[in-house]
Amino acid sequence: MSETTVLEVFRSCMVIILQLAGPVLLISMLIGLVVSILQAATQVHEQTLTFVPKLAGIAVILLIAAPWIIAKMNDFAKGIFDLIATL
Repeated sequence: MSETTVLEVFRSCMVIILQLAGPVLLISMLIGLVVSILQAATQVHEQTLTFVPKLAGIAVILLIAAPWIIAKMNDFAKGIFDLIATL
């Protein structure tokens, strides 16, 4: 396996990781921001209030995006196994 092949596989792996984790992290960040703004507006500063909305938002986004995530992971795994087969 050449150095360029290894770097290309590593780069594609990083891109897939960012694509798959991005929606979940974005939803979690947005929910945390909204809850923090509400906490600041109401002067309620409880650290644990952000946990349940974030958990619910992550669960919803994972339920919605699960088929896409599985398809992307499956395509990537097939590509890696095809690459291994050519070695």
